[in-house]
Amino acid sequence: MKSVRIGAGQGFWGDSPFPALDVVRAGNVQYLACDALAELTLAILQKARQNDPAKGYVEDMFFNLLLRPCREKGIKILTNAGGINPRGAGRMVYELAQNMGLKGLKIAVITGDDIMPRLGELRALGVDLSDMENGEDISTIEDRILFANVYLGAKPMVDALEMGADVVVTGRTSDPAQFLAPMVFELGWRWDDWDRLAAGILLGHLMECSAQSTGGNFSGDWWNIPGMERIGYPVTEVYENGDAVLTKPEGTGGRVDLRTVKEQMLYEVHDPTAYITPDVIADFTAPLLEQAGPDQVRITGMRGKPRPDKLKVSIGYSDGWLGEAMIRYSWPDAMKKARKTEEIIRKQFTALGLHFEEILTEYIGYNSLSGPLAFGDGEDLNEVGLRIAVRTRNKQDAARMPRLLPPLALNGPPTASGAGGMPRPRELIGLWSALVPREEVEKQVKVELMEV
Repeated sequence: MKSVRIGAGQGFWGDSPFPALDVVRAGNVQYLACDALAELTLAILQKARQNDPAKGYVEDMFFNLLLRPCREKGIKILTNAGGINPRGAGRMVYELAQNMGLKGLKIAVITGDDIMPRLGELRALGVDLSDMENGEDISTIEDRILFANVYLGAKPMVDALEMGADVVVTGRTSDPAQFLAPMVFELGWRWDDWDRLAAGILLGHLMECSAQSTGGNFSGDWWNIPGMERIGYPVTEVYENGDAVLTKPEGTGGRVDLRTVKEQMLYEVHDPTAYITPDVIADFTAPLLEQAGPDQVRITGMRGKPRPDKLKVSIGYSDGWLGEAMIRYSWPDAMKKARKTEEIIRKQFTALGLHFEEILTEYIGYNSLSGPLAFGDGEDLNEVGLRIAVRTRNKQDAARMPRLLPPLALNGPPTASGAGGMPRPRELIGLWSALVPREEVEKQVKVELMEV
């Protein structure tokens, strides 16, 4: 039975490229699929583009290290590192390939996920762009919108592979789409074969987060995961009928078993019976997972339902300014000192007439990660850091707040250290999710091919 072998290369912007090199070296793969984006990433890239219109794509050492070995082994790369400027990313890869002397390398750039220029047109057509979370009308943010990118599916990437692309660069896509595309291309799956498409989405989901299915970020017996200093990224062999075996490169650390795979299977899944993507709605309760051998999990029996008629768009908008500062206290009575400092600062806000849309206080070492789930009163802690953050539409007020903490090193409770704030206010970008008709998006999607 025909099969294709795909390796994971990246789970987020800033991920280590060295496990991807192990996939290229020892994974025996035909494709390296890389998921570089998250909603937060788009916000960061927007700030980069504001400073330099030529930026807005993911820049790291990934292509510097992987482009040549992938070319030498005939491994094709698919990535959404294009961010909010896919053409810029494509030019970067083209120039890098030129400098490396990689003649004949074909680079495909996929655009069309950016619908910001068309938001007014879509509203005129009657498209409801209300926020999916709270139903708020988009008119409340329309004068502050910075970007609007739709989650595309795998089809444009399949089109690029059919054009002979060696490297496929996209903007916003669904996370598993980079992995699904080579399965559809190599195995000849139809776009209405919902069970096979769902199998590809599940496998992409299992691979999209670096080592999270091979023992990384594992909440079971994580202390027994071997070789985490050189953990292996997932590799899967997928067959025509949608069955697959998930593994990792030979000689790498980590562990692939039913527990590590199932934990990633449920990661970021709200309804396991309906995992919605642009290509298919996948039922994660359907498949059978079996341990097929050491570091091998066989996955069979996936089921899917027809794709949705609408696509999700992530809209970023300016949401005010952040002012932030922190001060630390040591034993004895570290928590009492921190709480007293919060009381002092809030009184100073009132005295100075500082009004903020939101004030967040966290006690680091007690509740900065656990929030309301933190147990105990924290009175026995050896040290506590008080972090105060404010959100305001007024940049000047955001800048004033951090200056209040340093004087308290001498004027407040004893044993203070590390009092200080951010050097300058930081603009906050809010995220707004809505649904748009897929036909309005897909008609503007383009695949452009460049050859070195």
